[in-house]
Amino acid sequence: MVLRIDKDHQRFRQIVKGRIRDDLRKFLTRGELIGKEGKHLISIPLKGIDLPHFRYGDNSDGGVGQGDGKPGDPADGEGQGAGGENPGNHIMEVDISLDELADILGEELRLPRIEPKGKHNITSVKDRYSSIRQTGPESLRHFKRTFRKALARTIMTGVYDPDEPIIVFERSDKQYRSWKPVKKPQSNAVIVYMMDVSGSMGAEQKELVRLEAFWIDAWLRRNYEGIDSRYIVHDVNAQEVDRETFFHVREDGGTKISSAFKVCQDLLNRHYEPSEWNTYLFHFSDGDNSSESDSRECCRLLRDELLPRSNLFGYCQVASAYGSGNFINVIRENLGTVENVVTSRVNTKDDIYDSIKAFFAAGR
Repeated sequence: MVLRIDKDHQRFRQIVKGRIRDDLRKFLTRGELIGKEGKHLISIPLKGIDLPHFRYGDNSDGGVGQGDGKPGDPADGEGQGAGGENPGNHIMEVDISLDELADILGEELRLPRIEPKGKHNITSVKDRYSSIRQTGPESLRHFKRTFRKALARTIMTGVYDPDEPIIVFERSDKQYRSWKPVKKPQSNAVIVYMMDVSGSMGAEQKELVRLEAFWIDAWLRRNYEGIDSRYIVHDVNAQEVDRETFFHVREDGGTKISSAFKVCQDLLNRHYEPSEWNTYLFHFSDGDNSSESDSRECCRLLRDELLPRSNLFGYCQVASAYGSGNFINVIRENLGTVENVVTSRVNTKDDIYDSIKAFFAAGR
């Protein structure tokens, strides 16, 4: 019975994942999912999924409620209007882990697993219970092994009675789990999100950034054990901020993109040794910049300082009625052949799907 229940539960999970895959592009654009994020789970509403349930009786027989009434007729008492004729939409909320969601994202977008660059120089020491010994604390006693040894002893000595199968443990029967310290390599990564918060970046553009950054985070956290996320905002000046400020700050004024790249360079130099950290940089903007000379300075900073130490630099340009939209062309003209530079345009929420695929298709 338990095995049958386990199989039914697995089948239900497969159905849920199938429904999510079918509507993945739509789910990527649901901002309320981010708001529902708990520690590890996200609640997703799915249409057309019913829990199995028992149904008693035979529909051909009369029973409770039998009579001459027709469908839609009110019961005794004063009803309010006629019954509806259209079937309802059954919506059920299911909880799914962020890891499962990231796996579905990777499978559907055919994203290769990321191979961390360099050697795993950071290690953590964990105790692994991988052997058995004859002594130890009772809290580590291995019951199955102890029982098996005691059973074998009673059978061999002829004291085992199948009609009264009482097994008494002796000291020599007891087996205990033993551990040894194991050094486990850790793949650590830092993600630096940079965003233009000048006057041309409105609430709609920031919502696109928020959605894309969430799914970038989900995919990278599935591939690395340790993730640091850092946030930089800029107009003509740049500063590091916390996550809440990054997504909700309102600024005004002009744009100087190189200010963000300089703050990013300083942040990486102070806190993240290139040989120990896999580095991912993402910049979000509407493509407006203060001058051509600053755009050239951005390319120099990327080429000489940031790209040599980074797995990936992703530039995502969001559509805005006020931005010039030229910076993506500058990046493509000057750095378009550099392997770890990827650019994408996100004009609407539907473009997020293709943008994420572009960023991680090479498995960097």
